[in-house]
Amino acid sequence: MSGDEGLSPNYIAKTVAETMYRKDTAAQHLGIALKEIGPGRAVMTMRVADFMLNGHNICHGGYVFTLADTAFAYACNAYNQNTVAQGAQINFLKAVAPDSFLTATAIEQNRTGRTGLYDISVADDGGNLVALFRGNSHTIKGQMIPGLTEKEEK
Repeated sequence: MSGDEGLSPNYIAKTVAETMYRKDTAAQHLGIALKEIGPGRAVMTMRVADFMLNGHNICHGGYVFTLADTAFAYACNAYNQNTVAQGAQINFLKAVAPDSFLTATAIEQNRTGRTGLYDISVADDGGNLVALFRGNSHTIKGQMIPGLTEKEEK
């Protein structure tokens, strides 16, 4: 089968995510796991380990940002077009306790041409919203898996 004949958008997203994760040593090292993937969306989880705690004995915001940023990356690369962050911001809404289990849910809000806008919510194991992240993406040359999909945005 050549090009993208018969390949569903969900199949492409799943295949790209599996390939990304094999190379994503940062996510692996932090215990970030991919739970759901689809075109423009991703759900990832992470358990807050002791080494992630700051001087206030709560999760350092950088780790919450990293979890959200990772979900953002998987969501915007799910089309098999190499896509990078152009910018991001985060609002921390609640302190994250030690050993919390966090879930980041990334949802594409807009994707036009080479740019995209994604909102990522991060919740703890009690369902409490702990952070909101907004990321701007920029599609660059190349594909995560060359040849998986025919179309490559130039």
